[in-house]
Amino acid sequence: MTRTPRRLILITGPSGAGRTTATNALEDLGYETIDNIPLSLVPKVVDGQLKKSLVLGIDSRTRDFSISAVLDLIGGLRQRALPRPEILFLDCRKEILQRRFSETRRRHPLAVDCSPSDAIDQGQILLAPMRDAADFVLDSSDLTPHDLKKQIYDWFATSEAVPLTLPLQSFSYKKGLPRDLDMVLDCRFLKNPHWESALRPLDGLETAISDYVQSDLRYQGFFDRSLDLIQFLLPAYQDEGKSHFAVGLGCTGGRHRSVSIAESLAQALAQWGGPVSIRHQELDQSEGT
Repeated sequence: MTRTPRRLILITGPSGAGRTTATNALEDLGYETIDNIPLSLVPKVVDGQLKKSLVLGIDSRTRDFSISAVLDLIGGLRQRALPRPEILFLDCRKEILQRRFSETRRRHPLAVDCSPSDAIDQGQILLAPMRDAADFVLDSSDLTPHDLKKQIYDWFATSEAVPLTLPLQSFSYKKGLPRDLDMVLDCRFLKNPHWESALRPLDGLETAISDYVQSDLRYQGFFDRSLDLIQFLLPAYQDEGKSHFAVGLGCTGGRHRSVSIAESLAQALAQWGGPVSIRHQELDQSEGT
């Protein structure tokens, strides 16, 4: 039997109004999201084996885009045996759009042979029929990205809880901080197995390394406080609607102390209620060479 999405949302609006932020917020809520899908492919996607509610991002950059084509598509979908397509229109005042494009130095997609101001006017005129047909209109002019995401959560949160994921990553400070970490724990103050010739060839996955690191008198206090802090922050991040809480653990070479502690934290946090993943940056790179 063909499964249909539980909810079908088409999200559109003038460039710069916050569509990407809103789409990411919906993805964090557990929706499947596809941005700028060609209109001709929409019926095939909607008829596919979709297990989640679906969000389709549509704007003037979308292939085959025209207002008449979009409205015809919506009308056709509403005649099918599907959840009723809902239109979320992200709006914004002209002066705010001008400021946002000026601050980010992005080129307006319609500003091919005209000024940004004229391009914004064109976009608002072009999308006016979509705004009139929208089920939800959200003006982002006076909203911060945080406020916009909160409004999306309030309107579109599902009854199904989306578990917060907890990725743990060990790394080498010599190569710099990994991107997209929410918290970093510096393990370099602990005894370093690198200076023990018998331990140097091993890595933090070995029992000998874990025993050596844990023999440091400062280890237990550091571990307990780190675990308590993560456990304290997890529900706060979940209440905020975050989809993940990424924790980095660093040491000098990224092979001994950070790996061992990341493994111990992963075991201690395994029962917290959400998925825990672990990645050892330096060990993964070694395996790939």
